[in-house]
Amino acid sequence: MVHFVGAGPGAPDLITLRGAAHLKAADVVIYAGSLVNPLLLQNCREGCEIHNSAHMTLDEILSVTEEAEAAGKTTVRLHTGDPSLYGAVREQMDALREKKIPFDVTPGVSSLFGAAASLNAEFTLPGVSQSLIITRLAGRTEVPEGEKLRDFARHGASMALFLSGGMPDRVQAELLAGGCPPETPAALVYKATWPDEKCLRCTVGTLAETAAEAGISKTVLILVGDFLDGPCEKSRLYDPSFTTAFREGRAE
Repeated sequence: MVHFVGAGPGAPDLITLRGAAHLKAADVVIYAGSLVNPLLLQNCREGCEIHNSAHMTLDEILSVTEEAEAAGKTTVRLHTGDPSLYGAVREQMDALREKKIPFDVTPGVSSLFGAAASLNAEFTLPGVSQSLIITRLAGRTEVPEGEKLRDFARHGASMALFLSGGMPDRVQAELLAGGCPPETPAALVYKATWPDEKCLRCTVGTLAETAAEAGISKTVLILVGDFLDGPCEKSRLYDPSFTTAFREGRAE
């Protein structure tokens, strides 16, 4: 059996209870060493076979998994954040299906939620933005037609950019080209929830300069939108005049 487990954003205590239980029971762990906090491996029992996938190809990962399955062992594939976001898990799942190896997925806390927590921010604010765009800047891996950053910038929705911290100048240029006002609030969150986390608030117009001054280019999440600053409307959910399935509204 193979368990795909989301490790969470970084802090060892932000892995889910189910994810930690799978780690403790695993015979083999293949973890994303370039991003997963190694302190999470303290959950592994003595004698657990541990592999760092940062040094492995897909075929090598699958070979280790297949050998473990043939030996009747339980494998944990430990991914950063939540496996469903930029986790490259679909190709692994497809291969396991072909080999008739059973697997399941344990979700994790994404770094985008870790970053929002560190900034005390809410992505969806009444009267500001009711949508969150999760995307990345096109780099060595292209993005599909219609998903370029400048296209999304036109929406004015809250945005979380993964895998783009090394190109802040291009991020800034694309956002501005898409019509995003230069004064739009932005933030750079380096290693969200880790002990050496850095939260840098700026604007779209000063994004590249802020990143350069801080000297950060990897493990950075870029957040953009008016949700980061400014006023918002109160939610109707707790408005005394608003009727819900659990409470009758009353006139004030």
